[in-house]
Amino acid sequence: MIGVMATRDAQRLAESRGLDLVEITPNAVPPVCKIMDYGKYKYEESIKAKQARKQQKVQKVKEIKFHPGTDTNDFNYKLNQIRGFLQSGCKVKLTLQYRGRENAHRELGEDVINRVLENLEGECFVEQAPKTLGRVLGALIGPPRKNAPKAPTKPGEIRISL
Repeated sequence: MIGVMATRDAQRLAESRGLDLVEITPNAVPPVCKIMDYGKYKYEESIKAKQARKQQKVQKVKEIKFHPGTDTNDFNYKLNQIRGFLQSGCKVKLTLQYRGRENAHRELGEDVINRVLENLEGECFVEQAPKTLGRVLGALIGPPRKNAPKAPTKPGEIRISL
C-alpha cells in the first residue's frame, strides 16, 4: 500500500519499475489502482478460468424409449438401465412414442410412464412431469436430491438434527 497520490505520479512510478498501472475499482473515491504486470495478470486469470471449466461437471441426459405395448421383461430391463444411469449421476429422459392406432388409447402409454415413476419412487427426483407433445409422451427424471428436506414422520412432529 503506497497511499493516495496523483495519477501522473503513479504512472511514472509504474514505468520506473517496468510494470503497469491497473485500475481495480473505478467507482471508489478515490479510485483504487494497483501496480502490476498486466500481461501476467491476464494469463493467470485465463488459467484460473480454464481450471474452473475443467472442474465443472457436465450433466448428461440419457434417453429411454418405451411403447404402450412394452412387455414385462423389456420393461424390467429398461428399468434396470434407468437405475444404472441414475446411480452414475445422469438424468434420464423417458419417452413414449405412439404409433398408428396406439394414438386412440393414450391412457395405456400414460400407465407405462406412471408405472416407471412408481417403481423408481424413492430412487429418483421427477424434474419434469409426464407431458404429451404430439405423438410423444415425455418425462425427465434425475438422481435424488441430497439436500431435499425430509418430511416429518407424523403430523405435528418436527425433525431435529444435532
